[in-house]
Amino acid sequence: MNEFIEKDGKKLRLGYTTGSCAAAAAKAAAWMLLSGKRKESITLETPKGIALTLAVEDISIGESAVSCAVRKDAGDDPDVTDGALVYAEARYSDTPGVTIDGGVGVGRVTKPGLDQPVGNAAINSVPRRMIAENVGEVMSLFGCEGGVSVIISCPAGIELAKKTFNPRLGIVGGISIIGTTGIVEPMSEQALVETIKTELTQRRALGNENVLLTPGNYGAEFIKSSLGIDPEIAVQTSNFIGDSIDFCRGLGFRNALLIGHIGKLVKLAGNMMNTHSKYGDCRMEILAAHAGKEGASPELLGEILGCVACDEAVRLLRDADPALEKRTLESVTRKAHANLIHRAGDEMNIEMIMFSKEYGILGETEKAHEFIDFFKEA
Repeated sequence: MNEFIEKDGKKLRLGYTTGSCAAAAAKAAAWMLLSGKRKESITLETPKGIALTLAVEDISIGESAVSCAVRKDAGDDPDVTDGALVYAEARYSDTPGVTIDGGVGVGRVTKPGLDQPVGNAAINSVPRRMIAENVGEVMSLFGCEGGVSVIISCPAGIELAKKTFNPRLGIVGGISIIGTTGIVEPMSEQALVETIKTELTQRRALGNENVLLTPGNYGAEFIKSSLGIDPEIAVQTSNFIGDSIDFCRGLGFRNALLIGHIGKLVKLAGNMMNTHSKYGDCRMEILAAHAGKEGASPELLGEILGCVACDEAVRLLRDADPALEKRTLESVTRKAHANLIHRAGDEMNIEMIMFSKEYGILGETEKAHEFIDFFKEA
């Protein structure tokens, strides 16, 4: 595929989704089943309006079924499924129309709250529609009035799924066939945000009113080692803390507990609800501002502003005066909490714990440990 977009001054190549691969393979397999001829390329119109002409690989033509594959191309996006073959088998069916299911390497849904109901193959709604429309188009072309069943598989998906969110979401046995536009935009933040929303939606669908949030692996390790809570209970927000809170509020969670490393959560005191460094790095400025408010000397403030890591700044505060360190971190925690409360609104209670790997808990809100009990009982 040779479509490009500009991002951050760079020219990046677009790719296409596993959903596009599945639909293209299904269309090609149906064409060969109904025509009895080989087809080594297939054209597909994506929901985004971009037409794809894709190579058809590993063709196997039998009397009653045809199987073929389309290779996933993620463009310049770092997608774990890049290069994987997505297969479709088309065969005649006694059921009228197009029926769709998943085979080897396509996950199956075991928990509610996802795009597909429990028991279904993890082939999302848009790819299902693309498969049905494209196979239906081929059936109309050849005047087929009966039924065609399509099985989508991805043999590599069994191993690839271990590198995705699927195990956390209760999708077992393989990858998901996904995509809403049919096109992969490189380094898409939206894809990650949608994954977070999906996991939160699932937790709420299971009846949970309390949610544990953490930005990433540091938080997950701390939750396990210091609090004795299963880290699988936590939903990882990455840098998208504000978006995650919005989702929680909208889904009707009553209580949220955010546990994170100071390197992330200190930014909340500056109301940075997306903590990625590309949006700004105000960590030392925030720490210095709060330390100055609590009486730190100009010399100490200068040293803090010269730090590159929060643990280093905490060490300077501790060495200068443990009481000053305590007041500073309490002030940071109060301000971060106030901003979280404002984001959560009146519909949801939110508490937080801020820690570092070197110094442990550095700040916690009044009811944070009360909220911890919600998850120890889970």
